[in-house]
Amino acid sequence: MIPVVNPAFLELRALHKRYGEREVLRGVDFAVAAGECFALVGPNGAGKSTTVRAIQGLTPTDGGEIRIGGQVLAEMGRAARADMGVVPQTDNLDPDFSVQENLWTYGRYFGLPKALIRQRSAELLQFMALSGYASQPIHSLSGGMQRRLTIARALINAPKLLLLDEPTTGLDPQARHLIWQRLRELRRQGTTLLLTTHYMDEAERLADRVGIIDHGRILAEDSPRGLIATHIPGGVVELRRVDGALPDPQDLHRQWVRISERIGDTLICYGTDLSPLLAHFAEDPAYRWLQRPASLEDVFLHLTGRDLREETE
Repeated sequence: MIPVVNPAFLELRALHKRYGEREVLRGVDFAVAAGECFALVGPNGAGKSTTVRAIQGLTPTDGGEIRIGGQVLAEMGRAARADMGVVPQTDNLDPDFSVQENLWTYGRYFGLPKALIRQRSAELLQFMALSGYASQPIHSLSGGMQRRLTIARALINAPKLLLLDEPTTGLDPQARHLIWQRLRELRRQGTTLLLTTHYMDEAERLADRVGIIDHGRILAEDSPRGLIATHIPGGVVELRRVDGALPDPQDLHRQWVRISERIGDTLICYGTDLSPLLAHFAEDPAYRWLQRPASLEDVFLHLTGRDLREETE
């Protein structure tokens, strides 16, 4: 029997976008299967926000095509927004309304019947652990509670596609873990998730696949484990010397290390077997070292560099 392949629900084909002389998107291609979580990660100014705005229909592109559910986005009109939920990077809840009024008002934007809005609101407040706060004003909520309410609001129309722009930025660990749990539940229920995040651990925990974007192009795309296995196989040792006089990386390459990078007072070494390196330096009191598994953050920094990016889109 031929296996059934989950079809792509969201497809981006050769997207281009230019602002004057600056080319922001340079042929962005990726597809997200129905019920999949896809994380789009990249430095500031890499093209993430422009891509997400284009999917929302807010930013016209200069070339390429976006399809949702097999239909061309540009031809769908309001039908595209009816199947889409958006969690913006900054909460934009209405401060003049209570928690439940924010949900009711948003439900009316989609033309939902009042009885359905009432039912969905109660379900979503329970889902996001906000049931006891329905009548509370927005200013009385903590940052984490406001973030959970923003996610609940994005779900009021039961969207097939949920766009999440930095959903846990600035939240404490408890709030982050609760949101992660709820997003995994949504995925199990069949919701397609597109996530942008600067937290590589978040992408590793949530995403089925990750696309790394920089300078308007997708540099690499695979599962988190697949990206790590391809670009940073093995483990990592971070090596520091008390006086800052680190060994020559070329000497390490010849003996034990596949790749190394010097970052300030730290030499970061990648390799499949770093035990000889540790055996050589571990007993030397002049050195401090940390051994750890390779991570998606290592891949991200290896592909996009370590320079600070102040550029915005």
